[in-house]
Amino acid sequence: MISCQALRPMNQAHEQLIGPVPSQLTSKAASRRGPGSHAEFNLAVWLHLPGLAELPVSLVVRYLDGEQPREALVDHGRLSGQGRILLSGVAHLPYRNTPSEVRLYLRSALPLRAPIVEECFIEPVLQESRSLNSVS
Repeated sequence: MISCQALRPMNQAHEQLIGPVPSQLTSKAASRRGPGSHAEFNLAVWLHLPGLAELPVSLVVRYLDGEQPREALVDHGRLSGQGRILLSGVAHLPYRNTPSEVRLYLRSALPLRAPIVEECFIEPVLQESRSLNSVS
């Protein structure tokens, strides 16, 4: 599903920036600190890459954890015959320091021109909502 790993060099030849995650969403999702801290985001991105079809692509989140660059793979799939795809999932971003410079990238095996972002949905998964106990 989703994995997080140390970031590869920033000069990936086959990645295209989709856009930044607003800092107010990052700070809302990363409200806890301590061992095992992580920020979580629900993500959905509808993309169109005119002239490309059946190309495998991945949605990647890159961010800084203090000075350390990190990334999380969110989803992967294959473009439709019309060059469209919906990539979605929950991005889990572990951190020791407050995450910053959170950005979404599209990764592929071939160089890409700028994808057309038809829609982009980003929502922090709030930690408090998970810890509520249901009342019987």
